[in-house]
Amino acid sequence: MNNINLNIQSTKENYFESETTAYIKPPKKIPLFLRLTMWIAKKKVKKDLLLPKILAWNPKTAISSGIMEALITHDDKEVPKRLLKLIRIQISIDIACPFCIDMNSFEYDKENVTEEEIKYLQNKDIDSCPTMSSKEKIALKYISAITKTPVIISEELITEVKKEYSERAILILASTAAQVNYWARLIRALGVPTAGFTNICKINK
Repeated sequence: MNNINLNIQSTKENYFESETTAYIKPPKKIPLFLRLTMWIAKKKVKKDLLLPKILAWNPKTAISSGIMEALITHDDKEVPKRLLKLIRIQISIDIACPFCIDMNSFEYDKENVTEEEIKYLQNKDIDSCPTMSSKEKIALKYISAITKTPVIISEELITEVKKEYSERAILILASTAAQVNYWARLIRALGVPTAGFTNICKINK
């Protein structure tokens, strides 16, 4: 893991408040039911995360985000854990969200993702990666197209996607991309720093 460097430089143009604080502070008073969900999250990830506290400014946002997160696909016959891990890492890198890179790359090796593969994602050179299957590469190209603004999906790309994946699998790919994009853009918009899941992404001031 020490061989991967996805650090992000804080500048006036790409600003982060600090390595420990976001753009805004959490509210001083957090509703009891949200504190309970935070306790559950803390127990699950073994981290006292800043983001759930910030979301407490608007409980509707906190609840709806939590429901979406609870119902995501974690494994599927056509979209297995390894591919989902690659997707989450790629989107996190594409959006340049330090927190997301940190969290989504955590224990990448448990899903049979390698350091070299992460470097190919970082360099946007997956076609040259010898260990990714052609099916995985097509999915990652689809995900990359979804993540860009504006979203432009070519006839050639969607034809390849439909050759490799069923309608259900395409929905899982698209909804996973949308979910990760939601979190990455929200978290980056709030300037939330890394949480220390790994050491591959730090904010350099």
